Amino acid sequence: MGNTLNEGRTTAAREDGVVVFLIGMRVNSFTAVRSWWPVAKAMGPMLAELRRDRDSGLLGFKALRGGLREAYIVQYWESREKLLAYASAPDRHHRPAWAAFNRRLREGRGEVGFWHETYIVPAGAHESVYMNMPAYGLGAATGVLPVGRRGERAADRLRAS
Repeated sequence: MGNTLNEGRTTAAREDGVVVFLIGMRVNSFTAVRSWWPVAKAMGPMLAELRRDRDSGLLGFKALRGGLREAYIVQYWESREKLLAYASAPDRHHRPAWAAFNRRLREGRGEVGFWHETYIVPAGAHESVYMNMPAYGLGAATGVLPVGRRGERAADRLRAS
């Protein structure tokens, strides 16, 4: 991802479709550390595993905070199939982490909240613009190029594919 500033206007290089996967947690009780800490630390090994496997389908991600209680990650995937394959693979980090979370959820009293949303974005249905920014978001995941190469206006970039 890096911090190299791209002067002027750039856009994400990806013109193919993309899957945007948002995943997060909310600490509902700060005193219930045994409930929320395992959830918070489970994501790191999954992301490390995905980064090591270039064929996993994960294009990139950005970790964000939503105040004191919430943390979430925006992930960009090549396809729905690759996202679902990772989620269901018995030999990868996700399945055991998900099973452990579900056990804790049944035992707890709502001390931690969890959510995810998946968006399938076909080619031609996404566009981006970054102005005087390092590569960010989809641009960090797939590379950037000057806006003019995909169209000067958002409407042009949305039709480009």
